[in-house]
Amino acid sequence: MDAVSLTGTTLTIEDVERVAVGGAPVVLADEAVGRIDAARALIDRAVESGTPTYGVNTGFGRFVDVAISREDTGRLQLNLLRSHACGVGEPFPTEVVRAAMLLRANALATGASGVRREVVDLLLALLGAGVHPVVPSRGSLGASGDLAPLAHLALPLVGEGRAEHGGELLDGGEALARAGLEPLRLAAKEGLALINGTQFMAAIGALVLARADRLARIADIAAAQSVEAVRGSRTPFAPEIQALRPHPGQVASAANLYALLGDSEINESHRWCGRVQDAYSLRCSPQVHGAARDAIAYARSVVAIELNAATDNPLVFADRDEVLSNGNFHGEPVAIALDTLKIALAELAGISERRIERMVNPTMSEGLPPFLAEDGGLNSGFMIPHYVAASLVAENKVLCHPASVDSIPTSAGQEDHVSMGATAAVHAWQVCGNVERVLAIELLCGAQGLDFLTPLRPGPGIAAAHAALRELSDHVDSDRSLSAEIETVASRIRDGGLIDAVTSAHGPFG
Repeated sequence: MDAVSLTGTTLTIEDVERVAVGGAPVVLADEAVGRIDAARALIDRAVESGTPTYGVNTGFGRFVDVAISREDTGRLQLNLLRSHACGVGEPFPTEVVRAAMLLRANALATGASGVRREVVDLLLALLGAGVHPVVPSRGSLGASGDLAPLAHLALPLVGEGRAEHGGELLDGGEALARAGLEPLRLAAKEGLALINGTQFMAAIGALVLARADRLARIADIAAAQSVEAVRGSRTPFAPEIQALRPHPGQVASAANLYALLGDSEINESHRWCGRVQDAYSLRCSPQVHGAARDAIAYARSVVAIELNAATDNPLVFADRDEVLSNGNFHGEPVAIALDTLKIALAELAGISERRIERMVNPTMSEGLPPFLAEDGGLNSGFMIPHYVAASLVAENKVLCHPASVDSIPTSAGQEDHVSMGATAAVHAWQVCGNVERVLAIELLCGAQGLDFLTPLRPGPGIAAAHAALRELSDHVDSDRSLSAEIETVASRIRDGGLIDAVTSAHGPFG
């Protein structure tokens, strides 16, 4: 697998997923090493001169006016990690931790933080060795960055905290020893540089966005299959209609639906039916999916910038011989983007649940059996999967309350406006998983609906989706628990397997 090279300026969302999920190796680019060394030299000069420099020889937050002796600068940094590592709640998933480790290393690679290159090398060594710090998921305000989670991330570097290695939970020092690594002894500013930044919210944002791009396409596949199942019309998706309202997302989604419904025996069979127009959840799918696509694109643009941002405080400008206090650690840009993202994703599930209702409700399904059940009454069919979808959509409505509109002052009023971006990120992660499951339920309902329309066949793209779904879940001819099958289909949505099955028969689509 090709290595991801960290330059501090070129990391992409796709790189993050390759490393965090796919395990791609990571190397530090030569160009970054020179910047790191130059910045470190400036910090060393500040320590030697005794020039008051925030976080180097002063306290933190409201303690900014407390001077720290040269002898205590290393102890100050270790105390910072220990005091800030007080997060609570269930740990972040390993892929989120790996993504945050990558982003922290890339931020340091900008050469604006003033750490020694050994700090970056050890972060990357932990990634390569599969040593993953245990990081509680609650405790960040997203203002001075993700302080608490990043402190937990950093503790194993000094041989403290907890980490997972080889499937075991270990003390940080033991995890390093098992991987043949030595702990760091922190120098001036290095503790602060490890915890000041937006790397957890940005890491979650990148991973959710990678999945969101797939969800937007899966939503189009699911909608097209549902249109087939209830014998809806292809006409509303015609390109000339979208040309009169050319929002990019709408145009792309409609093009997918129009193509996926082409060459369909089912569509042809009801060409001359008396129905004038379909319900909004069918007819307006491109408008809703398209709005979500455009919001995803906005969030992607923000997170793409954040992946290569220097979010430390103070920042080191070696070429100007300056160390400047600043507010780049404030998470507001990411917080607003992730709030927008979770709302957009939730809408994909909201309209999907309405299409599920049309398939299971005999007053709306255009002749499909009630609840898509064989021998209804004896069997309940897809009655309860619809309940599950409705419950997930309801949960999303709660999670979509924007975190970024809230702020609670902290640090005795020094940090008097915070972004709550970490909360937005955690909620976006939860919403994304819920949407994958709702779309999985719609896909299973649509596949069951198509079964009742045989021998009529859908178009090639939907036929490929149906075949792929039937490899994961058989036709429901009598009641059985569908929990595992819903999760299996959701996982194939998450990893892109269902999209690959459709593109193999239909060709690429946007």
